[in-house]
Amino acid sequence: MDISQQIVESLARNNVEFVTTVPCKQLGGVIEGVEAHPDIMHVPSNKEDEGMGLCAGAWMGGKRPCIIMQNTALGVTVNTLATLIQYYQMPLPMLISYRGELGERVACQVEMAVHTKALLDQLTIQTYHFHQPSDVEEMDTILNHTFMSRKPTAILTDSNFWGGY
Repeated sequence: MDISQQIVESLARNNVEFVTTVPCKQLGGVIEGVEAHPDIMHVPSNKEDEGMGLCAGAWMGGKRPCIIMQNTALGVTVNTLATLIQYYQMPLPMLISYRGELGERVACQVEMAVHTKALLDQLTIQTYHFHQPSDVEEMDTILNHTFMSRKPTAILTDSNFWGGY
C-alpha cells in the first residue's frame, strides 16, 4: 500500500467522514483516494479558509472533518483558525504539503516555507513534520490526539516524504 493509500485508510479508521481539499500535486494521490473512498464525503474547496468553514460546519453537523491543503495558503487561514476553529474548540487535522523546503523546484514556494512553522507556532497549533515515508505510521496517533484534545493539528509533509517531488 502506498503512502497516499495509508493516509486515506488512517482517515477512515479514525472515523473522518468529511474531507475538503484544495488542489496540490504532492497531495494528489491522497485527494484521489479520499474522492474514491465510500465512507468519506469529499468536498473540494476554492480556498483554504473556505475549506475550514466547511470543516467547521461538518463538525457542528456531527462529522469528523479534515482539510488537505498546501502551506503556501496558510496565511489566508489565520483568521479562520483563530476566530472559528480554535475559539470554538473544533478539532481539525490539517494535512499540509510543506512546499518550499530543500528540493523544491518552484522558487515562489520558498518564501512561505520560511513562515509556515512560525505561523503555526504563533497560533499554538501542534505541528508534526513528516520527512520519511515511515512517518505515516504516526497518523492514527495524531488523528486520535486531535479529536481527543479538540484542537487543530498540522501535519506537514515535505517533498522527501513524498519521494522527492
